[in-house]
Amino acid sequence: MNYNKAEYIASYGKFSQIPPQDRIEIAFAGHSNVGKSTLINKLFNRKNLARVSSVPGKTATINFYGLEHIYFVDLPGYGYAKVAKSEKERWAGLIEGYLNSERDIRLVFMLVDMRHAPTKDDIHMINYLIDAEMPFVLVLTKADKLKKNERIKRMEAFSEEIPYFDEMHVVPFSSQTYEGVEELRQIVEDIAFDEEDDTNTISEDV
Repeated sequence: MNYNKAEYIASYGKFSQIPPQDRIEIAFAGHSNVGKSTLINKLFNRKNLARVSSVPGKTATINFYGLEHIYFVDLPGYGYAKVAKSEKERWAGLIEGYLNSERDIRLVFMLVDMRHAPTKDDIHMINYLIDAEMPFVLVLTKADKLKKNERIKRMEAFSEEIPYFDEMHVVPFSSQTYEGVEELRQIVEDIAFDEEDDTNTISEDV
């Protein structure tokens, strides 16, 4: 896949605004300021494909990016305290509306800050993905901020803090060292390859 050809498609403030699906989707979920926009930019080797802000809670819409036959969907960051209750409810409605829909969501990249214990909202989201049997990969962001021994301690703690952690596909990620970028791209390409195979099989059967 030529990641440089990824393009911004559209942003939606309400789930009802999102048009019907015409291709498979991969979503990005996580707490406000966990680094979703940064991860998207590194994944596609672009500086400003997704707008990065130092202000938590800036992504208040569902943002769609396209590459070949896949949409990459950046969900609003959850858990930011300094917004009105009505705005929090709108964000929750966006996230829940999207994840509960009939859209063909092949995978969710679930981002958690590697430096800290997961928040209650993180655990809620992880439990939701498990209960919904929705495939996801746990991406531990800001991995470069930890020294080797700190990192070992956090990984040990995660096994106690996150349900079924030892059974999850976990990818430490750093925007500074590019750790994890190639592994995440390989995951995307595996999904893209599987979809191409399915499409070719259907074409041959017709």
